Amino acid sequence: MNGDFERRLGSWVATQLRGSPAVSVEGLDRVDIGHSAETLLVSVVCDGLRRDVAIRMRPEPPGLLEPYDLGRQFAILRALEPTPVRAPAALWFEPTGAVLGREFYVMERLPGQVYERGVPDEVAADPERIRHMCEGMVEQIAAIHRVDLVAAGLDSLADGRRYLEHELEHWASEIERVKRGPLPALEGLVAALRAQQPEQSPVVTLVHGDSKPGNFAFVDDELSAVFDWELATLGDPLADIGWAETLWGVPGSVTACPGAFSADEFVARWEELTGLAARHRPWYRAFGAMKMAVILLVGASLVDAGHSDDVRLMEMAYGIRPTTQAALRDLGVDATLDDGPVLPRKERRDAVRRAKAEVA
Repeated sequence: MNGDFERRLGSWVATQLRGSPAVSVEGLDRVDIGHSAETLLVSVVCDGLRRDVAIRMRPEPPGLLEPYDLGRQFAILRALEPTPVRAPAALWFEPTGAVLGREFYVMERLPGQVYERGVPDEVAADPERIRHMCEGMVEQIAAIHRVDLVAAGLDSLADGRRYLEHELEHWASEIERVKRGPLPALEGLVAALRAQQPEQSPVVTLVHGDSKPGNFAFVDDELSAVFDWELATLGDPLADIGWAETLWGVPGSVTACPGAFSADEFVARWEELTGLAARHRPWYRAFGAMKMAVILLVGASLVDAGHSDDVRLMEMAYGIRPTTQAALRDLGVDATLDDGPVLPRKERRDAVRRAKAEVA
């Protein structure tokens, strides 16, 4: 990032603040956690008052979660402001790309620590603290599912009654878009999900779409923020539960520490808070795992095609096989199916590793 970037951003922010001449942008920094939209942290100084904000910018195409709709994300965050959901307040939206070359929106920067790649020893060694953090996560997931869609103005966001069909169609089409050859295991998983698809929840709610432990922030043991709303829409709340179950207890997260809720405790508490029943849990776990495996496959394809040199995307591709196999087991499919070409080709893997070594 350079001074010209800060000047352009500062000038645009001044127009959002009704042309105040005394506006500057300082302390520009990039968040390196996450792989979807690009997140920048800045401080806006106006008439001597400083406000810390975050910028969510559309990634350079092709991105990991195409198609991107930042306007939709902005509208959801705006709608959630009066609700108990601890999402950042949406401040300003720039849809044209004329300011920074890509569309972006600005949101408040909420305090808190995200535990995505490890939990400090002093936190992990406190079971009561860990349990309270788990309670905060399930309370926020339940709060998302309890949002009054009409009162929040979200009832026209999507037709959530066919959410499962739309999601299966979307992720199946993503497989077809990026695959380099037959993928028997992943394609077999999609077929099994379709064959065993239950009737979705009769209650349509706001669905976060990425309710993993790494998308929650904490101040001490109090949950302070829910992040990453790229996949949010209206639909089946059990999809969030299945996705969360799939990632519950993943190493490096709060939910893997002593004192954490078990998956069964998490689900039971969610049922208590929402009054909804978590039916067909194995199917929804498999559904979440399928989505995860496809996202990993898309990331691998970005590396393979030379669109990304992100070593983390390459390394995460090794998770496609175990994720797919676990989902097949949840559906009672015991046959051993070949993975097919899910990893980036060896020459690209070697090139990415060399590039990382040179930077180090």
